[in-house]
Amino acid sequence: MTERRVTLPLTEDLARSLHAGDRVLLTGTIYTSRDAGHKRMCETLAKGEPLPFDPADATIYYVGPTPAKPGQVIGSAGPTTSGRMDAYAPTLMKVGARGMIGKGERLPEVVEAMKKYGGVYFGAIGGAGALLAKCIKKCELIAYEDLGAEALRKLYVEDMPLVVIIDSVGTNLYKEGRAAYLENRKK
Repeated sequence: MTERRVTLPLTEDLARSLHAGDRVLLTGTIYTSRDAGHKRMCETLAKGEPLPFDPADATIYYVGPTPAKPGQVIGSAGPTTSGRMDAYAPTLMKVGARGMIGKGERLPEVVEAMKKYGGVYFGAIGGAGALLAKCIKKCELIAYEDLGAEALRKLYVEDMPLVVIIDSVGTNLYKEGRAAYLENRKK
């Protein structure tokens, strides 16, 4: 496990250089979306229409931020459960999105898409939304305003603390960590 500073965009070469367990300080442009936004993006793609942002080498943060208080860029911005996006993630990776930020397990279909397209799943600490919001320096609503907290936003983040949970070869820190814990309990 290493500690790395990563500057976006998340190119395939950069994504493939990251390994499960790496601690990352992420800087650059990311996009926010949750299940309703993902559904709408996939419907847009199914119609043959372009997304409201360029998905090439993009990183999507599974978050529904709270409204910003006066003087703030954004309100609390903690990760939501990633499994709700599992039905949509392979489609978005197919069109170029490469990074995902959230919390919780992913389905095997998502891991297979990550291996095929060079994707990476970053874990953010749940319950730390106010602290994570301090890493967000800019926030711009770009689409789906009617979805409220689930609208599509473009964020600029600096030194966002994350951990690579699943890397582009399918190594899964959740599974490895659980196996190591169980092995240590036997001893």
